[in-house]
Amino acid sequence: MVPLGPLPGACWTPLISLLLVYCLLPPGAQGQKFLLEVEPKDLVVPAGGSLLVNCSTKCPNPELISLETFLPKKPVDNGPGWAAFWLSNVTVDSKVLCSGFCNGSQMASSSNITVYRFPKHVELASMSPWKPVGKNLTLRCLVTGGAPRTHLSVLLLRGEEVLSRQLAVGEPAEVTATVLVSRNDHGANFSCRTELDLRPQGLGLFQNNSAPGHVRTFVLPVMPPRLIVPRFLEVGTSWLVDCTLDGLFPASEAQVQLALGDQMLNPEVSSQGDTLKATATVTANTELEGTRKIVCNVTLGGKSQETQENLTIYSFWGPIMNLSETIRNLSEPTVLEGTTVNVTCAAGARVQVMLDGAPAVTPGQLALLQLNVTQKDDKRSIFCNATLEVDGMVLHRNRSVQLRVLYGPKIDPAKCPQNLTWKDRTTQVLQCQASGNPVPQLQCLHKVSKVPVPVGVPFRITLKHNGTYYCWAANSQGTYNITVVINVQARYRNPLTITIIMAVFVILGFLIVTTALVYVFRGRSDIYRVNRGNNFLPLKSKQPDEALGEQPT
Repeated sequence: MVPLGPLPGACWTPLISLLLVYCLLPPGAQGQKFLLEVEPKDLVVPAGGSLLVNCSTKCPNPELISLETFLPKKPVDNGPGWAAFWLSNVTVDSKVLCSGFCNGSQMASSSNITVYRFPKHVELASMSPWKPVGKNLTLRCLVTGGAPRTHLSVLLLRGEEVLSRQLAVGEPAEVTATVLVSRNDHGANFSCRTELDLRPQGLGLFQNNSAPGHVRTFVLPVMPPRLIVPRFLEVGTSWLVDCTLDGLFPASEAQVQLALGDQMLNPEVSSQGDTLKATATVTANTELEGTRKIVCNVTLGGKSQETQENLTIYSFWGPIMNLSETIRNLSEPTVLEGTTVNVTCAAGARVQVMLDGAPAVTPGQLALLQLNVTQKDDKRSIFCNATLEVDGMVLHRNRSVQLRVLYGPKIDPAKCPQNLTWKDRTTQVLQCQASGNPVPQLQCLHKVSKVPVPVGVPFRITLKHNGTYYCWAANSQGTYNITVVINVQARYRNPLTITIIMAVFVILGFLIVTTALVYVFRGRSDIYRVNRGNNFLPLKSKQPDEALGEQPT
């Protein structure tokens, strides 16, 4: 041992005190080693929080108990074997150290302080609002902040279905997941969620959700829509245009546009299952004359399918037929016999007209027919045919007028015999016809008695019908007469014939009476017997059956 030598006077006092403390220790305590404890142990605090740290020991006479940390601290209180300190504004993970001396030996103990904080921002990256079925959809979540990261998980969800779970790594933390899109994903909600699990530290599970993202899925067939349109449409007429697309999902959310050239149509859209149908009315006018395109465009999910067809709009007025100015009513033109009538037919500039009986003309020219009307022209139909070539197809249109010729009555002798011989008391018909327009009234009167005789209907002939008749035909255009002679022959009786007929009737009557009497007598025949109990002999009749069944006594 090396001698210490004399000590300065200032050092003697603490040395003596330590020796006295050592000597006053309980037996067995002089050689015991004491520990310094930190309470609480391994703390978890929210970022920016404060906490109370207690350093304590079982050493009977500890010295210089202190807390070593870079955090702001403040002594709170102390006592035998302990000292308490208040730590504030804890923002980062750190370690605190309690130290002191016991019996000249240094004591020390440490504790970890873990700071937890919730994520500042949890965001689901924007997605395309429409996604085709059968394609991959990549979900991407960004997380800013949050600690401790070893306890922070990031989840990607479809509704409440967990698609992916990963620890948050990096700043900001980025987590991705890929989903194969199906029809069932249409309208589904996707979201991102963070879970800070501090349950092992006795706190709990803290969740934070992002705003949900919506996805709409679609199927757009590769085949274009079917467009049904007429090939031609005349100015002033309308037609329905039909556009249909099959295999579309969801068909009810598709948009349809129908257009005629630069003119947008107003379609009526309906859907059933995966089929979409749009119909619109097309009205042709002179401004649209010519070949135009009808376009049908179906848009879904930012994609579109389109089809178009040609429609030729044409003007084809007429043919228009006119007659002489003196004829006002074209629906039933009426002219007098012997009148000269001019008939014209016209149509559009490119239309060729052909009028019955008129010379041929070039397209766009007027056709003219001059007609000297006779009785034979009554009810005659005059036709006009108009032809127009449109886009390689020849179109036809016809019109006709029927003439009504007014002429006086006439009786044709061939249809009205002038000398007739009929027998008395027979039924006959006076066949007599008159022509004319308007239809003439025909009447035949007896020359002397002025009594009319029926014309065209059966009647009974008598001797008074004998004589000469004047047959008159009259209408608004005049009268006409003809003489008809009717000879009625009297019918004479033959006496021999009458005698024979009467004899036949007498014989027939005799035969009928004789037959009846024979039948009566046969039906009344009886059997008679004598009644012996009486002086008289009355006859009593019995029925044949009774007589036959009784024996005589």
